[in-house]
Amino acid sequence: MLANALELRLGVNIDHVATIRNARGGRHPDPLRAAHMAVAAGADGITAHLREDRRHIGDSDIARLKSELTRPLNFEMAATREMISIALRHGPNACCLVPERREERTTEGGLDVLGGGTALKDAIMRLKDAGIRISLFVEPDLDVIKACRQIGADIVELHTEAYCECALKDDLSGVCEQIDRLRVAARLAHDCGLEVHVGHGLTYNTVGAIAGMPQIRELNIGHFLVGEAIFTGLEAAVRHMRKLMGAARAEVINKVSSCVD
Repeated sequence: MLANALELRLGVNIDHVATIRNARGGRHPDPLRAAHMAVAAGADGITAHLREDRRHIGDSDIARLKSELTRPLNFEMAATREMISIALRHGPNACCLVPERREERTTEGGLDVLGGGTALKDAIMRLKDAGIRISLFVEPDLDVIKACRQIGADIVELHTEAYCECALKDDLSGVCEQIDRLRVAARLAHDCGLEVHVGHGLTYNTVGAIAGMPQIRELNIGHFLVGEAIFTGLEAAVRHMRKLMGAARAEVINKVSSCVD
């Protein structure tokens, strides 16, 4: 029972399989095949981001993923009229609303929830009315998290880039600061009744500290796993990530169990 309450899921983002495909055109490598391989290796869900400029995932990818996947599809999208229409047409299990700018290389920073106004709230309500769970990709900022609850989100996905950048630079004080920031934010989100996910930049070296936070229910990881797949294969990369996540979460379960006993 305790283990179930502290279950930790892995969502695998397949965007950059499509990036490689689109670099040359054609149909290979196939993001759907990558999704099936990730699921076979232990992924609990698949994430795909359909951008306005279609730089990686395309419309046909979303249609195929929704019709053929055996695990939940998390549809990353900007809260635009076009993307809301696509989400309503395909009915993914969840939509993660993210900020989007054409000139960015990847998603930079969290969604402006405080400044989103009625447009953001209306987008959330339309999607929720269709039975789609709503996640907001945000910075680990306490005021933002409170606002997420107030406008009807089901989930917050905490942006982990600052933590991962500090780790890459071997900035120990920065790592400690960012871990503390994420921990406090995860606790508040959980106390607000929000499900807590995290993502962006996580690697084998950085996943343990995040997976050890008991309030977090899901990690969404993509670019690193696709990169590792070049060297070890996608299934091996996903399995190793799951192993590291499992080890960190087992420590949490053991600590909680000792307190209960």
